[in-house]
Amino acid sequence: MSKPDRDDYTEEDIHDSWVGQAPVLNSTVTLAEYDPEWPRLFEREAKRIRGILGERALVLEHVGSTSVPGLCAKPIIDIMLIVADSNDEDTYLPRLAAEGYTLVIREPEWEKHRCFKGPDTNINLHVYSPDNGQAERYRLFRERLIAHEDELKLYEAKKRELASRTWKYIQQYADAKTEVIDEIIERARAAQYDGFARLYAAHAETSSTNAHYDRPAIVELAGDVAGKRVLDVGCAAGHLSALLAERGADVLGVDASEGMVAVAKDKFGDVAKFETADVSRPLTFLEDASIDVITASLVLHYLKEWAPALAEFRRVLKPGGLLVFSVHHPGEDWRWFGKENYFQLELLDDEFPLGEYRQKVQFYRRPLSWTFGAVRDGGFAVDRLVEPMPEETIADSDPRWYAKLRTQPQFLYFKTVRESRV
Repeated sequence: MSKPDRDDYTEEDIHDSWVGQAPVLNSTVTLAEYDPEWPRLFEREAKRIRGILGERALVLEHVGSTSVPGLCAKPIIDIMLIVADSNDEDTYLPRLAAEGYTLVIREPEWEKHRCFKGPDTNINLHVYSPDNGQAERYRLFRERLIAHEDELKLYEAKKRELASRTWKYIQQYADAKTEVIDEIIERARAAQYDGFARLYAAHAETSSTNAHYDRPAIVELAGDVAGKRVLDVGCAAGHLSALLAERGADVLGVDASEGMVAVAKDKFGDVAKFETADVSRPLTFLEDASIDVITASLVLHYLKEWAPALAEFRRVLKPGGLLVFSVHHPGEDWRWFGKENYFQLELLDDEFPLGEYRQKVQFYRRPLSWTFGAVRDGGFAVDRLVEPMPEETIADSDPRWYAKLRTQPQFLYFKTVRESRV
């Protein structure tokens, strides 16, 4: 699968990742129609690998296109193997090699990834550690395609288009699919929120970070919105939309989660309008230069690439209109997740606590310079950059979070202005 947290491979990257000589394709890509034999081939390989590694094989799953019934694919079975530590090759490589599996790719700096070819079946055996960021992507993508025929057809059409081109290396074909894969996965993630929309609504209504830190900062930066048309992007359960409406704004809240939008309509439909929309796609229901202010509270860090969304924001904003947004603080993410390279654009796994329930989520961390560059390239000028303090009202009601938010920045806030230049 294409890689979500790094740029496309250069030719040097391709050669560096291969254990031997990187195979040259210099041709189009051959796709086969779905073969019902593919699941059986996976089961045969999985049984053999379990026999070789025993309990060292923590997870074995059929992933990639051959795991999706009805989808055309390169006739290669992709298998995800998770071991205790994929960088510790001595615990699995000699055993696999003794049975005819050949290590062809080694990427210790990217997800500790290794890839083997099989002894007698055309497979890609991808080896990861338990803390890898790819397992959820594989599963989300596979299940989304299985459950949504429109997504399967979209992906298949893109595959056929790209396969008809000539590629020097097969990795370049894989990289070219990244955009459509990321779009499908983003929609799959949005759908996950449907299942806990009401739990999240109850949490967001009173939590210190939302009600007494994030929303007040966004409202303050948005300024006087009376009589203005406001687009609240990633509105979730609608609490920020309602606050802006209270201040006299004509608010349209949009969110990719149908469940969230349903909750927002139920709670605040009498003061604001709400629609389901994916900001990674064109906002065709909005006219050019029709919006005065866009708010995006804790939304953009879920997107790898901001350019498409920022282009749409710029299109629908009036000249001089405001884009006010918050994201995870880059310094805090770097520190909290214990990452060595602050400057890396990286997909992170996290858990969102909702009382006793914990929802797994993924988001991207990136350096501050990346954010400034994306905003500038998108045609916006930064007017203010804010690291806010929590409201004093929680000093007594939630002293732990009050102290934490005053000493450890959680989020970062931008007030930007749509420039007239292209």
